[in-house]
Amino acid sequence: MKGGSKYQPLLEYLQQSDRAEVVITFADIETLMDAPLPDSARHNRAWWSNRSKGALQATAWMGAGYLVKDLNFLDEQVTFHKPPQVYRVQRVNDEIQWNGELVKALRSHMQLTQAGFAKELRIRQQTVSEWEKAVYEPSRASSNYLTLVAEKAKFTLESEDP
Repeated sequence: MKGGSKYQPLLEYLQQSDRAEVVITFADIETLMDAPLPDSARHNRAWWSNRSKGALQATAWMGAGYLVKDLNFLDEQVTFHKPPQVYRVQRVNDEIQWNGELVKALRSHMQLTQAGFAKELRIRQQTVSEWEKAVYEPSRASSNYLTLVAEKAKFTLESEDP
C-alpha cells in the first residue's frame, strides 16, 4: 500500500492489533485518518466489500490481514476479523466435505467476489451464493474441483482429528 493513502492509518492500526476481531466506529476511523469517510461509507454496503482491486480502503484492512465481517449502519460501526491461516476440514474417504463457510473462506482467500469466484469455477454466481448460504452443499464432483482450486490457490486445509 502506498504510504500516501489516506487509509494508511487504518492499516497501521489494524496491523498493531493482536485481536482476531476488531470492532471500530466510523468516527474512530475518521479520527485515525484525521479526515472524514466518504458519504458512501455510511450508506453503501459495497464500499466495505473485501475486494482487492480499485478500493484503497479495502487494501488497508486486507493488507493488515483483516476482512470485513459485519457492518452496522445504524450504529456506524464495522467489525473486522482475521480469517484463520489454516482451515480445519472434515474428510470422508479422504475427500474434503465442502460447506458454505469453507467455500466462502476459499473465495475470500482468493480475494474474489461471488461473481469472480463463479467465473473462476465456470459456474453460476447463484450457485456460489447458495453454497455460502448453505441452501445446499457442493456435489461430490464440485467438491473435488474445489479441492483442486484450493490447492492451486495455496489455501491451507487440515483434517480435523477423528
